[in-house]
Amino acid sequence: MENHWPGQCHCGAVRFEAKLSDGFNTVRRCTCSYCRMRGAVVVSAEMGGVTIVQGREWLTSYRFNTRTAEHFFCSICGIYTHHQRRSNPNQYGVNVACLEGVSPFDFGEVPVNDGVNHPSDTHAPARQAGVLRFIPVEQAEERS
Repeated sequence: MENHWPGQCHCGAVRFEAKLSDGFNTVRRCTCSYCRMRGAVVVSAEMGGVTIVQGREWLTSYRFNTRTAEHFFCSICGIYTHHQRRSNPNQYGVNVACLEGVSPFDFGEVPVNDGVNHPSDTHAPARQAGVLRFIPVEQAEERS
């Protein structure tokens, strides 16, 4: 069960199980317009690795620009649960904040992919735009 995680939206109407591709080793964020506004930290699951166990009728989706990526969210509370990736349509990005017992603040550093200059648009290799760091207040105070 190490890579199998139960998850849900905020109100609990949508519940799912995610089978992560490589545990939390794929954690990341993205700079594209949608991800930048959404602000979620995600991990990877292969196609078929997200199983909706309750509330499929409350799950809705959004596509934009090339309409390749499909972003799923609860139509009741609005929380984004997962998306089918544009960079690899055979893979999902899963919102870590929806996984039971996991917080985006559990990760000290999260790589940020350059989604503004998406490899599908530039035909160049994917690149990392930066790193998002979370430093707890106690540690920040020790540094000063």
